[in-house]
Amino acid sequence: MQPYEMSLAAAAQAIRQRRLSPVELTDSVLARLEQVEPRLQAFVTVTAQRARRAARRTEREIAAGRYRGPLHGIPMGLKDLIDVAGEATTASSRVRAGHRAASDSTVHARLTAAGAVLVGKTHTHEFAYGLTTPQTRNALFPDRIAGGSSGGSAVAVAAGAATFALGTDTGGSIRVPAALNGTVGLKPTYGLVPRHGVTSLSWSLDHVGPLTRTVEDAGLVLSALTGHDPRDPASLPAHAEPDARGLRIGVPRTYYFDRVDPDVEAAVRRAIAHLEELGAHLVDVDIPMTRYIQATQWGLMVPEATAYHERTLRAVPDLYQADVRVLLEAGELMPAGDYLRAQRARTLMRQEWARMLADVDVVAAPTVPLTAVPAGQESVTWTDGTAESVPDAYVRLSAPANITGVPALTVPVGHDRAGLPIGMQLLGRPLAEAVLLRVGHAYERTRPVRAAAPCSLSPR
Repeated sequence: MQPYEMSLAAAAQAIRQRRLSPVELTDSVLARLEQVEPRLQAFVTVTAQRARRAARRTEREIAAGRYRGPLHGIPMGLKDLIDVAGEATTASSRVRAGHRAASDSTVHARLTAAGAVLVGKTHTHEFAYGLTTPQTRNALFPDRIAGGSSGGSAVAVAAGAATFALGTDTGGSIRVPAALNGTVGLKPTYGLVPRHGVTSLSWSLDHVGPLTRTVEDAGLVLSALTGHDPRDPASLPAHAEPDARGLRIGVPRTYYFDRVDPDVEAAVRRAIAHLEELGAHLVDVDIPMTRYIQATQWGLMVPEATAYHERTLRAVPDLYQADVRVLLEAGELMPAGDYLRAQRARTLMRQEWARMLADVDVVAAPTVPLTAVPAGQESVTWTDGTAESVPDAYVRLSAPANITGVPALTVPVGHDRAGLPIGMQLLGRPLAEAVLLRVGHAYERTRPVRAAAPCSLSPR
């Protein structure tokens, strides 16, 4: 195994035991990045010189006995909405050409304090307003979409061009690309991870979280992001028992298995059955207010996004990509009453979800209803004859966690007949990340899923 293929936890252990140096790991990741980037286009900016300087510094610190913890010397990517002092934050848009951040975002400052090494800024769907990240290709199947909007971060991790990465999630933008590229993605509870210095799409729906190779890795990154020490309950012990004994797993009777690809449904139901084998109790649940979910998501996101872009939309409208510009202009036409009704619906939805989650510890469901579609595909037709746009299909199962603010974790649970990754989504009570990590880790330890080896990918 090459260093770039290692999980965060494995690399951290090797660094701490002096079997691997941060310089060796960073050089391996940068070499991998250089190999695959021409084909995958995961990065907006590669900070190779900065990374090598930081790696040498962390190596000296560790040699001097100043080990900071499991992120010390670990290469990371940051979605290009996240400010790093002195570096460009373009949001993958011509609107931000030439922009450089004057100061660090809170999350970058925390990761730097933990010793992480920045290798680059990763592509997003322009201003995070989309579910495909069109300039980036799937890490395992480059003729397929990466998913979005944190597509660059998911692809970087899946391809070995970063050991972990951060993304943002407004309607599923961490979990969707994680599921489509076979990685782990965690959307924390709303407000748990600070968003200062992170370009907003929709301030009442935005979340920042990690994309990693394992659930254990996600727990390690979350601990640094929330600013707590290793005793924080969200930090998963390296040797947690691989079981789910005593936990009540909610299995949706409604919504989450409607209009879902048969391969996706079969893989997720097998994963849920395995959780039962590990000691969980399965409980059927009905998802509340399902008819209002998508209307509420769009009713909140569209006007908030338009308000954020109001000045630049009027000043330089032609610099936006066509799909994003159409959505921003649509927001100018939305009546204030519709936005207020969406706010009221969210309040009611949060209350109903709290009642549902009072009876279960976790809800387990598909992350997305279908695997990665070919690049350029615009719609999908289900067996009942219903046609749905690709963005609507991908956001449909992820949006509830953004509306309600509950934490959600996606874990790889298999592949479809074409070998494309499938993800299972675990949703829990607010601030119950530790429970999601426990369940995800239990599954991961006993049913490890590995997509086509990332080392097999080479540029054409």
